[in-house]
Amino acid sequence: MQQRDDIMSVDAMMDERYGKVGTPEREAFRKEAYAYCVGQIISDARKREKVTQQELAQRVGTNKSYISRIEKGSVEPGAGMFLRILSALGLRFEVTPPLSIG
Repeated sequence: MQQRDDIMSVDAMMDERYGKVGTPEREAFRKEAYAYCVGQIISDARKREKVTQQELAQRVGTNKSYISRIEKGSVEPGAGMFLRILSALGLRFEVTPPLSIG
């Protein structure tokens, strides 16, 4: 079987593109990616519940532009705001231990 030189692991690609884990570049990417994912979770849940950004903002005590920035991944809500948003959308946050592998 012939080895392909154009295939690399995700870890190797991330290291090449954003630096090794723990570097400032990798940490900046991780924070940006996390903010984007949180925004998408909130946006998807809000749309599923047929709630406007304005309505959500009123429910959690903020303004529409802040909700918009969260959904775009421009800003990461604090834990308290994130939990208020989830509650306002009828969702809950559950902390569970990780699955054992092996």
